[in-house]
Amino acid sequence: MSDTTKVVKEKAKLDVSEETLLKAWELMCTAKSMSELYNEKIQLTSKYVHATSRGHEAAQLALALQLKPQDFVAPYYRDDSIMLGIGMTPYDLMLQLFAKREDPFSGGRTYYCHPSLKDDDKPKIPHQSSATGMQAIPTTGVGMGVQYKELMGLAEDYKGENPVVVCSLGDASITEGEVAEAFQMAVLKKLPMLYFIQDNEWDISASADEIRAGDATHYARGFKGLEVITVEKGHDFVDCYNALKKAIDTIRKERRPFLVHLKVPLLSHHTSGVRMEWYRDDLEDDRKRDPHPYLRAQLLESGIAGSTLDDAEKRALELVKADFERAQKAEDPKPEDLENHIFAPTPITEERGERDPAGKEKTVMVDSALFAMREILEKHPEALLYGQDVGHRLGGVFREAATLAQQFGKERVFNTPIQEAFIIGSTVGMSAVGLKPIVEVQFADYIWPGLNQLFTEVSRSYYLSNGKWPVSAVIRVPVGAYGSGGPYHSSSVESILSNIRGIKVAYPSTGADLKGLLKAAYYDPNPCVLLEHKGLYWSKIKG
Repeated sequence: MSDTTKVVKEKAKLDVSEETLLKAWELMCTAKSMSELYNEKIQLTSKYVHATSRGHEAAQLALALQLKPQDFVAPYYRDDSIMLGIGMTPYDLMLQLFAKREDPFSGGRTYYCHPSLKDDDKPKIPHQSSATGMQAIPTTGVGMGVQYKELMGLAEDYKGENPVVVCSLGDASITEGEVAEAFQMAVLKKLPMLYFIQDNEWDISASADEIRAGDATHYARGFKGLEVITVEKGHDFVDCYNALKKAIDTIRKERRPFLVHLKVPLLSHHTSGVRMEWYRDDLEDDRKRDPHPYLRAQLLESGIAGSTLDDAEKRALELVKADFERAQKAEDPKPEDLENHIFAPTPITEERGERDPAGKEKTVMVDSALFAMREILEKHPEALLYGQDVGHRLGGVFREAATLAQQFGKERVFNTPIQEAFIIGSTVGMSAVGLKPIVEVQFADYIWPGLNQLFTEVSRSYYLSNGKWPVSAVIRVPVGAYGSGGPYHSSSVESILSNIRGIKVAYPSTGADLKGLLKAAYYDPNPCVLLEHKGLYWSKIKG
């Protein structure tokens, strides 16, 4: 007897409102119809790579139907049911499928279900890339930003419905090192994070036993303070809904991180270009856990008429077919759109002030940066500084942040673990909540672990979100040879960074340059990297 028929053996105790159940049913039918239509029309839809949520619908809708406009969510590329659940239409999603100009997420610039969203009536979705697991750091940066605003009295009053920040991940992505960096900061800072882990036991063609020593729950328990919930029946909407409700309600009140691990079937292809029949040997078992007939059986047993369910399914199918035809006819991007939204407009376009004010003593270059930081932090409560060893004990290995933590407090100037990817990538999330992070990579030689975040997340956010999410951040990087730096503390990296489109790179050579460019970078809405030469830090070169 299949799981689907077992469910009707006792009177359903669903603990979820009938309104929510019927909404979930209609949206599940919509997602299923979309997946089936995309497969049926593969010659049209495979022009651009895509994946669908088929098999994952129950878990995704159980999450989406509990989110509020003040929340943030980072869906990944298989999460079109989440998108439907937060209020997007099939037409909205199909505009991105066909790379149309009116695609509400990217203006036709990126793949299906790569959303970025800033609608007032929906959860917010900052930009994220296709790189597996990379969304964990920017999204945890959102959580850190939400917490900072609450601590500093900068947050809105949500009447007890405080924001939850959701990071959706496939279980295979947990093996990425950057996910570990995100978990580390979530527990270290006690952030209001929900890591929503969908486990279908597949990578692409690699099964779970080939690629992992344990699932996400085994891994997460190594991070003390990250509460773990497992949903064995991730195809059961009610089970998923109740487990997620417990986590979400607790996060809203207690402001601490959760990981919810949901075991789900994968009932469609990995992507449009990698077909399941090429390598899957478990399809029949997975089809026995199809969330669509399972929810139907539950609803019938709870007393909802079959005709009601049939009517909803018919409406969903008609909507999907109509939206599919309409989306194909929508306007394509124009050639002149290509250069839009590379950089956000900046208010800083020329140098102002005096480089050598009368009556002022000459200062060493590193102090010029310190004075700029002090002026910024005094004037702007949304500004904060973090990185390795910039906190109160040392104030930076070159004393470039000396006394700042004492003056402005440990919430605004603080140390991070040794994790350059988090330092850089978290600026995406901090900026998304309206803050202005100034971060430091201690030595240019060690920027490379953060280059993935800089390239895939930071530099492309404004462009691929079609202008919605500029990353307003300053990344300070001490560079160059000095004293006894040797081969691993003397690198110059400008030749690499200057070839990354979407970031601005400045290389000051005097104290006046450093102070002026640091402040200009702060007021620029784009990501700015300041390369600060260590060999010049103690010089008094006239500006």
